[in-house]
Amino acid sequence: MDVGYVALEGEITIYRAAEIKHMLQTELKRCAVLEVDLAGVTDIDSAGIQVLILAKLMARDESRELRLVHHSDAVRDVFERLALGRWFGDVLPVAL
Repeated sequence: MDVGYVALEGEITIYRAAEIKHMLQTELKRCAVLEVDLAGVTDIDSAGIQVLILAKLMARDESRELRLVHHSDAVRDVFERLALGRWFGDVLPVAL
């Protein structure tokens, strides 16, 4: 199985949404499974969430898999507030 990997760094906000959307779409076309490392994400807004949702739906529609891994505190906080972990199928790390 062809597994790709992308590490996102910094902000996933409206200012970078188009860039990140294009990157994720390109990578999803190249591999059956794409792991997106979120450890370096410092901030995420609703546009960032929309990009991740779009990528997840695209993967599903094309019989591919998108895995979000290593959620940063910023991502985990938003995912917990919006109850998105289950929708994405992610195991969210527990804050210590």
